[in-house]
Amino acid sequence: MTKVIGLTGGIASGKSTVAAQLRQAGLVVLDADQVARAVVQKDSLGLLALTRAFGRQILKPDGSLNRAKLGQLVFSDPAARKQVDAITHPLIRQVFEASLAALKRLGVPLVVLDVPLLLEAGYQRYCDQVVVVKVDPLTQLHRLMARNHYGSQEVRERIATQMPLAEKLAHADVVIDNNGSREKTARQVAKLIASWREGANLHSVV
Repeated sequence: MTKVIGLTGGIASGKSTVAAQLRQAGLVVLDADQVARAVVQKDSLGLLALTRAFGRQILKPDGSLNRAKLGQLVFSDPAARKQVDAITHPLIRQVFEASLAALKRLGVPLVVLDVPLLLEAGYQRYCDQVVVVKVDPLTQLHRLMARNHYGSQEVRERIATQMPLAEKLAHADVVIDNNGSREKTARQVAKLIASWREGANLHSVV
């Protein structure tokens, strides 16, 4: 029987680093960001729907999606954000459901769903266990400013669009603390992988 693990965390929490370690360990990881890019690639139905909703201003000269332009449109407009979500989320869900079904038919023992909005979008219903990567707010702010070159106000606004950390933690079966060094986080992830491979109980804190 295939076990499905949901991996999530706030923006700049280090979730992608954890996902990379899981892949390096040979686990199957379905990446929501990759799927989200695929469903709006050039000439896709998803991009066609977005273009109908927002006009050709969201396209690059070659006809592909201008992500920066779309981001500018939806960042400060909740209604536009909801419209984008209404177009893209069903397409992303279809890909995830089809991929999960195929992996289960193949008898893959464990699959990780790497989804930034796992809880917000209700993907926990597919999961046997939810893993939340946490980082303290100040560290999150500094990482996001350094990584994306945002100002502090823009960082706070982007963080505010996501589910509060306390609420995410309330849904967590496992919490990975990413406030320390990469080595410390890696040890937590290695311990978690070992517990999965040993068939340990799927409800714990690392």
